[in-house]
Amino acid sequence: MLRRSVFLASTMLCASIANATDVSSENVGTRSASGAKTRSHHTAQVRPVAAKHSHAEDEQLIVTGTRNRSATARQSLSPISVVTGAQLRQSGSADIRDALVQLAPSVSRQPVGYGNANMIDTINMRGLTSNQTLILVNGKRRDPTAIFYNNPGPQFGTTPVDLGMLPSSAIDHIEILQDGAAAQYGSDAIAGVINIILKHNKKGFSIDTNNGGYYVGDGFTSNESVNYGVDLQGKGFFSLSAEVKYQDHTDRTPATPDGARNNHILGNPRELRESIGYNMQYDLTKNIQIYSFSTYAHRNSEAFQYYRPETGSNALPTIYPNGYSPQEANNENDFGVTVGLKGSHYFDWDFSTTYGEDINHASMYESGNTSLYALTGTTPTEFDQNTQRNSQWTTNADFRRAFDVPLLAGSINLSFGAEYRYESWAILPGDPESYYGTGTQAQYGTSPANSVRANRNVTGGYVDLGTTLLPHWRIDLAARYEHYTNSQDTQNGKISTRYDISPAIAVRGTVSNGFRAPTLAESNYNSISVLPSSVTGVLRPTSAAARSLGAAPLKPERSTNFSAGLVLNPLPRLHVTVDAYQISIRDRIVQGGSYNGIMAINALEASGITIPSGISSSAVSAIYFANGASTKTRGLDIAAQYNNSLGAYGRIDWDASLNLNDTKITKINNDLNGNPVLNAQQQAYITTYFPKNKLIFGGVWHYKKLSLAVHEIRYGNGSSALTYYYGPLAYSNKQFLRFTQSPRYQTDLQLGYDIDSHWHVALGGINVGNQRPREIPANNQYNHVLSRDIYYQGMGINGGYYYFQASARF
Repeated sequence: MLRRSVFLASTMLCASIANATDVSSENVGTRSASGAKTRSHHTAQVRPVAAKHSHAEDEQLIVTGTRNRSATARQSLSPISVVTGAQLRQSGSADIRDALVQLAPSVSRQPVGYGNANMIDTINMRGLTSNQTLILVNGKRRDPTAIFYNNPGPQFGTTPVDLGMLPSSAIDHIEILQDGAAAQYGSDAIAGVINIILKHNKKGFSIDTNNGGYYVGDGFTSNESVNYGVDLQGKGFFSLSAEVKYQDHTDRTPATPDGARNNHILGNPRELRESIGYNMQYDLTKNIQIYSFSTYAHRNSEAFQYYRPETGSNALPTIYPNGYSPQEANNENDFGVTVGLKGSHYFDWDFSTTYGEDINHASMYESGNTSLYALTGTTPTEFDQNTQRNSQWTTNADFRRAFDVPLLAGSINLSFGAEYRYESWAILPGDPESYYGTGTQAQYGTSPANSVRANRNVTGGYVDLGTTLLPHWRIDLAARYEHYTNSQDTQNGKISTRYDISPAIAVRGTVSNGFRAPTLAESNYNSISVLPSSVTGVLRPTSAAARSLGAAPLKPERSTNFSAGLVLNPLPRLHVTVDAYQISIRDRIVQGGSYNGIMAINALEASGITIPSGISSSAVSAIYFANGASTKTRGLDIAAQYNNSLGAYGRIDWDASLNLNDTKITKINNDLNGNPVLNAQQQAYITTYFPKNKLIFGGVWHYKKLSLAVHEIRYGNGSSALTYYYGPLAYSNKQFLRFTQSPRYQTDLQLGYDIDSHWHVALGGINVGNQRPREIPANNQYNHVLSRDIYYQGMGINGGYYYFQASARF
């Protein structure tokens, strides 16, 4: 766990680094690690943010969603957005996740959680969960976190890639493919693909510092990073990046009705994170290159749990005479490394292997075990809860060649390849004191009986054909087959096409089917959360306890994706894209099978769980994962950029982007007991917990050494289905309060100044109007303090944030 001295030492270190600062280290005319030549890294279908020398007329060659080496974002057959490293920094956010939420309207996040769920940096796309978005680094599949997202709500049960474990200083740009791509990349690419391209600079040293805090006066955040590039004797590059981030607690928990301020659960966790990474390539011969990239991150984080008063069934009077607030702590290590050879001999070929692992040691402190206390009169106050491990080893062989065909307007680009992946996930036992009797307060420890070691092998192959049939008509075909040792095999296909009617207008569209295999965590996780007045157990779907409640083994989700769009360039400096989409998912894996009362108690006790005394039977619930529903998501993405020259007064880069999104449930499955898998609240998690629309608009004015960025984000309306905690409907799993989340506006400002050719400073604010979501009614506030719906995926709860940035390049 973290100690104040560690934070003070880290802060002093960050302050010493902060004496220097940054400018972007993107290079012009270099090649990315995946081999794509780039003209510039400042063109994007998300908003252009103030960056030195940026200009929206430059174009970015892309490597995501295409096997064509000369493809650009504006010429792509599928909608692709490009976010530069400069845009990430100049969003003002200290995290990749929060920056993407500010920059891309189709991207969202849960504002805050509690427990483990509060310590993962994850995103969602197009109103689907983070498990349904594939994350790549330099085109290679990234290993996901070992931490199980154990909060209720839309994200419950996900184990996504944790973007916070990647050093932002290592990122050159990010490509966002907003289309189904399972036929190209395999499982998880239902909502889309995010491909993080690492820096590949051959020279230069840059430093960034970002320090800020919230209007309330808490949540001090410091992010310090460096990058250094080396030319390898004219035959390659080695780019090294490092980063240190510190984030203090925020607390938006209101006072209880009696005026007490004992709870601190509603806010950000405390976090200290150190990360390092490299990206390199070296020419072994004229036609063969070796390449490698790797990241390592260590994170300590702490999150408050609900306050336990000095009296009652949770009291430990001789140890905590004034009550206590347990804190959950994570000690996490995450690393990934890729090594590969690529070259050209008849075919362009690429052989690579990637290994990644995430290990998290979860503990609890300032807590206790009431069963031990009742038996012995004492209890430990610190506990090792469990260890969660996730690993992924992926080996790829890829081939590509272009064939000239006289009858066609362009060559045929043929790509094919194979992939082997070994995946493992484990949750290992904690201290015996953590699971004895009623277990540790706030989170029951993992016992040997409930520990899990699971693994599987995945093999697959793909083929991709693309060509220009007529001078203005292009088409791509892709097919993929994958075999899972613990699940069903899948066959997936995709067809994409584009016709350029004129230089000013083009039409494009795709049709594909896809899948998402159940994660090892979804198939095997089990735990119990003990709150002051309620207990929730998660049961493994294949366990006898879950089967007694109607559970069945999980099978893959299946999807069908359609998209159709326009690419418009009506004026020389005006670029507009409009893309409509529909994503149909069958047998969607959801939090379901929600039982409470005596059936839940019997199932939990059959799993070896002891229910604490003093908790009403109606407040005891048991859930499991199930293929519970089929859904249809429809939406529209619109993006526009215009560059307005003001002559002697500089220029303004205008931009606007909009996402409209709506999900309907087309079918609810029954469990094996004949009961619907989803109740009304669980249906709402899928359909209404995401804003129906999100609009980002504004501009950046560049004048000599000054830049001023002003952007407005509008989060559209949605609705929550809130549990009653007080009154006659308390803890009902059939009756919920439908609560409307009205639209909210967020204003972001940044004023930047170039001191000279090396130094740049900026002062800014995120959500300068200090807006927050609506408060929920008192009868729906758990423990009288959960005053806002933390599961709704709209605006954050912390309010306004201000920051200072400085940067330097040498």
